[in-house]
Amino acid sequence: MKITIFHNPKCSKSRQTLQLLQEKELQINIVEYLKEPPSKEILLQTLSHLNMQPRELMRKNEPIYKELNLANPALSHDELIDAMLKNPILIERPIVIVDDNKAALGRPPENILRIIES
Repeated sequence: MKITIFHNPKCSKSRQTLQLLQEKELQINIVEYLKEPPSKEILLQTLSHLNMQPRELMRKNEPIYKELNLANPALSHDELIDAMLKNPILIERPIVIVDDNKAALGRPPENILRIIES
């Protein structure tokens, strides 16, 4: 099983999710996505696996969300994706991806159990 976590070590939910994975003694690829943002292709695949639209994966309380007026319903999916790629702090965390074909948002951390135990 190949597991990747988009992780922010400053986030308590991200730390809890990583700990949950480590307790399962799984081999984990930890991606600190603020330092190493995902490519557009990976972000699009992740959204597909999560069955989410771009705005659903955005952290709406981040100041940059308001500064860029990302709540504007006229913005296209591509514009929202580009905003997340340029400002990865906007991407909700943590995201766990299993075998490049399943994903779950670790909010709460127990959400990831359904994809690692299936």
